[in-house]
Amino acid sequence: MFRVRVIDHFSSAHNLRGYEGNCERLHGHNWKVEIVLQGDKLDNLGMLVDFKVLKKHLKNLLDELDHTYLNEHRYFKDVNPTSENMAKYIFMRMKEIFGDLVYKVAVWESHNAVAEYFE
Repeated sequence: MFRVRVIDHFSSAHNLRGYEGNCERLHGHNWKVEIVLQGDKLDNLGMLVDFKVLKKHLKNLLDELDHTYLNEHRYFKDVNPTSENMAKYIFMRMKEIFGDLVYKVAVWESHNAVAEYFE
């Protein structure tokens, strides 16, 4: 089995609906996102997925979220923009491109708090 992973970053603001505490108020994060792909077959060059391709698709997705108010994003209008739900959203979107190779997405909202989503 092979795994490849890339990490990228974006910044955005959000507030957690229904939360009792500071996170109920508008605040921002410098998010760190890691995506891991896994598979047992390599292409004719010996790659699971070209890092360049994976980085490009992750960057395109994160550019959509960068410097936005997440609560106004079409997906998060009905889904609370928690780190857990962010990880799931990114996983689902990347799965549209890479299919079953998508193994896990991790989203850090700070240097010591991370949420992961995998199926």
